[in-house]
Amino acid sequence: MDSVARGTLINLATRMLALAGVLLITTITARLGTSQQGVFALFTSIEGVMLALLSGFGIALARRVSHHGEAPLALLSAMVLCCIALGTAAGGVLWALSVWGPPAYAMLWLLGMAAPLLLLAPNLAGLWLGAGQMAPMARLTLAPPFIALALLGGLWLVQRTGLVPVLAAWVGAKMLVGVALLMVLWRGGRLAAPGFDALRAELPFIATIGLTNLIGLLNYRVGLFLIERLLGLSATGIYSIAVVVAELLWFVSSSLTQAVYGRIGTPDRAQAAAITVRVVQLSVAALLLVAPLSWALASWLVPSLLGPDYAASLPLMAWLLPGVLMFGGASALSAYFTNHAGKPQVPARVATLSLLLNGSLCLLLVPRLGMAGAALSASLSYAASVLLLAALFARHAGMPLMAVLRPAPRLWLDLRALASRSGRTGG
Repeated sequence: MDSVARGTLINLATRMLALAGVLLITTITARLGTSQQGVFALFTSIEGVMLALLSGFGIALARRVSHHGEAPLALLSAMVLCCIALGTAAGGVLWALSVWGPPAYAMLWLLGMAAPLLLLAPNLAGLWLGAGQMAPMARLTLAPPFIALALLGGLWLVQRTGLVPVLAAWVGAKMLVGVALLMVLWRGGRLAAPGFDALRAELPFIATIGLTNLIGLLNYRVGLFLIERLLGLSATGIYSIAVVVAELLWFVSSSLTQAVYGRIGTPDRAQAAAITVRVVQLSVAALLLVAPLSWALASWLVPSLLGPDYAASLPLMAWLLPGVLMFGGASALSAYFTNHAGKPQVPARVATLSLLLNGSLCLLLVPRLGMAGAALSASLSYAASVLLLAALFARHAGMPLMAVLRPAPRLWLDLRALASRSGRTGG
């Protein structure tokens, strides 16, 4: 597990640095007021919906590299053009929503202006994801938040403060990263004549991935959208902080999965299944250790950094954490079906059931329990979906379900390897 631990720690360190930048931006918006934080949360959630629906290109690209061992330059070029076209169309929809939609979405015109370039980085990163190259992935992860902070610093110097400058810096940074990525690929000879035939062959896979990602993202955010409709922007801002802090745990599990994504894509089913089980178990065990620390740290930092109004988010985190902890194993299971088996429809169906459960429970519980009802609904749906996904994985891999759920003896060795590697990295 040493190579997995090394790749995971590099990826985790990178993502934690990026997370620090995102949290600093979130702190800036949160201190503007709970309603302003609510607008920011809805803005970034809508951005997430767009990226989720249109980010299947990256996974398809990663699979061509890891599963098929290709260097798909013509496919890459076709994807660049398609991402720009789809981003332009999405920008028109976002502009219309900002003009004719609810007042909480009035700032989406900024996102619409940036949309033609926003799809490039998350999709073209599949080139390095499939090859297991963490250094380019690290640069793509770190660039947007720190460029945004630099832009905010410049705006602060000219006394431009408020939510609009924050949102402008947020999308402006991502546009700059998209342009820079195109230049890197062009100068590196990675772009060729567009292979639209190759792209058409991948479209069913890409569409399924996009739908799966969209359903998964909506599953994470359905409570936020319903709270805005039922309880208002101020409650949305408070609940969004609970969600942000609770979902920090997924940086550990997703870093593990990303570090071995190419290895999970091996055509050897037994090998892919064995790696998947180890990552699932290690993810949940690591989150079990990290979750209490996350709660304790949030209890101290959230009210002091963001203001006393956000203390109301702490009980919501307590409801969210059990489901978030269990759901940490879902990323590796989804990678198995997507990258090894080529069956993204399996996690898509599970995500659909989870969304239906989450949405139904929210409609039932939010009017009765308020924000706590949304947190409880999310936690229950996360737990149910990961158990179902584990059962489907066990059947496909030809192993008993308990082999997935019961900690293997070597789990503790894996944890020690991860901790040891972390200590050497930190030292």
